[in-house]
Amino acid sequence: MEAAMGLMRRMPPKHSETALSALLSLLPDHSSDLLSQVDQPLQVLFDEESGKEFILCEYNRDADSYRSPWSNKYHPPLEDALYPPAELRKLEIEANEVFAIYRDQYYEGGISSVYMWEDDNEGFVACFLIKKDGSKTAQGRRRHLEEGAWDAIHVIEVAPEEEGIARYCLTSTVMLSLTTDHESSGTFSLSGSIRRQMNMDLSVSEGHLCNMGKMIEEMEGKLRNSLDQVYFGKTKEMVCTLRPPSEVIMRLPDSTGL
Repeated sequence: MEAAMGLMRRMPPKHSETALSALLSLLPDHSSDLLSQVDQPLQVLFDEESGKEFILCEYNRDADSYRSPWSNKYHPPLEDALYPPAELRKLEIEANEVFAIYRDQYYEGGISSVYMWEDDNEGFVACFLIKKDGSKTAQGRRRHLEEGAWDAIHVIEVAPEEEGIARYCLTSTVMLSLTTDHESSGTFSLSGSIRRQMNMDLSVSEGHLCNMGKMIEEMEGKLRNSLDQVYFGKTKEMVCTLRPPSEVIMRLPDSTGL
């Protein structure tokens, strides 16, 4: 199992589904662990009743059906399905509305979904999802990429509050993949994923949603900086080392010393 998880951490996101399928065939006894611990690129389904798309994941799945956060109905319909209690459902509805605004301001489009459920410790868990398709055929506003996807998964465990203080444990995963195809640069492909955790004890005077939103905003800033330094920064460094910019080459002396 440890070797399987190590392999999945090194697998490009766009190949993770194929790799996971192969591992499930090789390790059927660890199927539940693999499915719960391995993050895959997010899929989307259309909710006809609300007229909105929602994101599919393990957190809104029951059997082979997925619950829409907008209509609170399963697709396809499922009898005896699991639903959040009324109070948590009310918070889930508010979170989806607020997170849609956050997504549009930070991502200039895309799809978002928020799911909440009770845990065994009398607290609750919330999952905030964002999927942004940045390819030129998508509905993004820039359309500079031949293919491009950003999948963000934020899972927050909220412990029961004590004396007005609650403990929040945030686990965030971002999967990035992009491909360019331009005459000047040729075809270039880059993909990878990054995961980070954050624990905070916060006052609930302003509400759980406010606290969770601040944590996600802070975490996404850190993840974007890490991706910029690790993936884009290192790639630029390697490219400039192997192929120096033309202005640098022009200043280099030739073999005659002139």
